[in-house]
Amino acid sequence: MTLSTQELVEAALFTAIMCILTVIVRMLQPVVVIPFSLQPLVMLLAAIMLSPRGVFLSMLAYLLLGLIGLPVFSLPPYGGPAYILVPSFGFLLAFPIAGWVQSRLIRRTSGLIYFAAGVVAIVIYYLIGLPYMYFILNFYLGRTIDVLQIIKIGFLPFITFDLLKAGAAAWLALETGRRLGISRENNRLRT
Repeated sequence: MTLSTQELVEAALFTAIMCILTVIVRMLQPVVVIPFSLQPLVMLLAAIMLSPRGVFLSMLAYLLLGLIGLPVFSLPPYGGPAYILVPSFGFLLAFPIAGWVQSRLIRRTSGLIYFAAGVVAIVIYYLIGLPYMYFILNFYLGRTIDVLQIIKIGFLPFITFDLLKAGAAAWLALETGRRLGISRENNRLRT
């Protein structure tokens, strides 16, 4: 299966949105362990608006751009291969998989379906990101941090905001579809 030119352009657009919003938010807030960001919102919205392959490729392209050295990530060093040693990198690794699953779950235009699929993506996001954080903090950085502490620093402060982002993505997709006269049927936007 090949991607059409339109699907490639749409995937590239979401990659660009992810890069730009990450840099803008990074400049507007102080650095913390896992910064509050709009990255999950963009991933959730891309999963609604793109085909499963499109969102997977879009998020994978974002990761690859950062890993080759473009400064598109939220925390120092902001890009390059060394970023895989940042404790929050596991959340970024989850984006292509979580987005693909979310997009596969959506079969028709419905705010409730968009939100529920977004919640599934968030669960996947945390199931990949939290163990990665635990591994890097304990085995690479040599800190002694138990699972409860990982939940306190990597889950509890962010889950409410991520659920709000899932709701915002569902609403934005519905409004965009309504205003542009497009709907989601069989995992594809149709005009």
